[in-house]
Amino acid sequence: DNLQRKFDRFPWREDDESLRCWQQGETGYPIVDAGMRELWRTGYMHNRVRMIVGSFLVKNLLQHWHHGAKWFWDTLVDADLANNSASWQWIAGCGADAAPYFRIFNPVTQGKKFDPEGSYVRHYVPELSAMPDKFIHNPWEAPADVLGEAGVTIGENYPAPVVDLKSSRERALAAFKSLSPAST
Repeated sequence: DNLQRKFDRFPWREDDESLRCWQQGETGYPIVDAGMRELWRTGYMHNRVRMIVGSFLVKNLLQHWHHGAKWFWDTLVDADLANNSASWQWIAGCGADAAPYFRIFNPVTQGKKFDPEGSYVRHYVPELSAMPDKFIHNPWEAPADVLGEAGVTIGENYPAPVVDLKSSRERALAAFKSLSPAST
């Protein structure tokens, strides 16, 4: 249950396809995909990447945090019920000491900051291994010749982004603001 009861009326989206893309590491966002593939392959994921993929699921995809908590519980080798539930509620903004609702991790920015050479992404997302560092975290922005040299075709051998970061951020902020007392 949500520790902050107002989240019982949060407008979560039910989108099985987005959830499946997230679970399988096929979101089109390399750092998210690398994290989810690492989780499936090894049963582990660094805490920073857990925050990135968690924020992406609950804020960019607006999927209920229960989906992420259940997936992590079923796949993490270090799963802990209290830690898992509290961490998911923290990232969703509905926990006791929750992250502010406007704290939405940008997976491109996070990837560039914490995996600047793209070694983590290249390890877990081998279809992007030949991408230059400049585009490893945002391959859809690479010119056609760069994609061609890297052997990447967006939408064919690497997925197009499942959501637009800017519009999904705006949608999340509007949903979170709908819970404020002034809007009810």
